[in-house]
Amino acid sequence: MAAVTEAPPLAPAPEKKPPRKRGRLVPYWLLLPGILWLIIFFALPMIYQASTSVQTGSLEEGYKVTWHLATYWDALSEYWPQFLRSVLYATAATVLCLLLGYPLAYLIAFRAGRWRNLIMILVIAPFFTSFLIRTLAWKTILADNGPVVHTLNSLHILDLTNWLGWTAGDRVLATPLAVVCGLTYNFLPFMILPLYTSLERIDGRLHEAAGDLYAKPFTTFRKVTFPLSMPGVVSGTLLTFIPAAGDYVNADLLGSTDTRMVGNVIQTQFLRILDYPTAAALSFILMAAILIMVTFYIRRSGTEDLV
Repeated sequence: MAAVTEAPPLAPAPEKKPPRKRGRLVPYWLLLPGILWLIIFFALPMIYQASTSVQTGSLEEGYKVTWHLATYWDALSEYWPQFLRSVLYATAATVLCLLLGYPLAYLIAFRAGRWRNLIMILVIAPFFTSFLIRTLAWKTILADNGPVVHTLNSLHILDLTNWLGWTAGDRVLATPLAVVCGLTYNFLPFMILPLYTSLERIDGRLHEAAGDLYAKPFTTFRKVTFPLSMPGVVSGTLLTFIPAAGDYVNADLLGSTDTRMVGNVIQTQFLRILDYPTAAALSFILMAAILIMVTFYIRRSGTEDLV
């Protein structure tokens, strides 16, 4: 019988040293600057504004915290038309941005080819100019004697907008249509970029598979492309609606006293009337209303994967 040689015993595996506590704290140290930034420039101002909204007094005598919650009801009962107007204008601008931005984002993602980078630069080009300058430019574009108003008038489009109450006579400036046009232009890039990011992630083989199953182009778009781009749609609509609802520059420069939004009221209360409790209460009411609408919208959209 052959001698069976026993293999030498394996050396015990070296014990793994537990990670140092200092290494575990590295992620928290990296998060610390951002947390401090949020606390100093977001949380503390919010707390200060919350305390301001329940104060009473005047600028000469000083304000004291008296937990006067009736300020919220007084502000809402007096300025509810501006709140409603802000929601309507922001919704109209968001819908227009979606209708204009989706085809352009689709073109960039699937059809632009070598022109993709150039088109993307043109999309973000408005960011190279001040928000105020871009809005003032629309006063020239929508001038009473300008080509835009002349074209709309010759096509009898102004007759329809007058009937809807969006314009007045042969004018576009100082009307709701001018404010919505300004909002749409200024926030359109915020719609296009998330849509493009979401569409670019779609695997092109899915379109080919739909074609192999004899799906028509519209059916492919309805069953494949649009459902997969929903994260971009939700992100784009939120990035457009939220700042548009609180905007005051477009209504101030392109509108009139009849088109004032709640942002204009808050600005006036803070900087002109100097009624700080009312201004703070209006800010919190606007924030709460947007938060409720956004929460409901996200749940109804059926997607939590935001771009």
